[in-house]
Amino acid sequence: MSKKKKTKDNKNKTVRSINNNVRSSVRKLNPILRNIVGKKVEVAIRDLQFSEKRITKDIRKTISSAVANAENNFQYDIDKLIVKEAYCGKKIIMKRFRPRAKGRAAPILKPYSSVTIILSEMKKMESHGTKS
Repeated sequence: MSKKKKTKDNKNKTVRSINNNVRSSVRKLNPILRNIVGKKVEVAIRDLQFSEKRITKDIRKTISSAVANAENNFQYDIDKLIVKEAYCGKKIIMKRFRPRAKGRAAPILKPYSSVTIILSEMKKMESHGTKS
């Protein structure tokens, strides 16, 4: 169903999960993905769970896969993970035709997309002094 990749950068500590062939257009996915960027993983999954959009189930599965990759492959702490990046790209478009009046045909376009979620570990904020 989907192909998942993971990468580890020693500097940034990022984990990636890619879900190819999501049956939705990029135009419908972008607002949902923009909404979860910068949030903690728990909060992002909760927001997606209570969303009324159909496609949020697939996005939630992709985030869960990235969390599992982070935990099992890199031993990251789940509580410190945040969604660093979330973006989508175009894939194939299935073309179908619907019969119309007077022997004509109207096209039906069924777009597919790929969703990429990149998680990162939250770093401790260091204070350099007090404001006075």
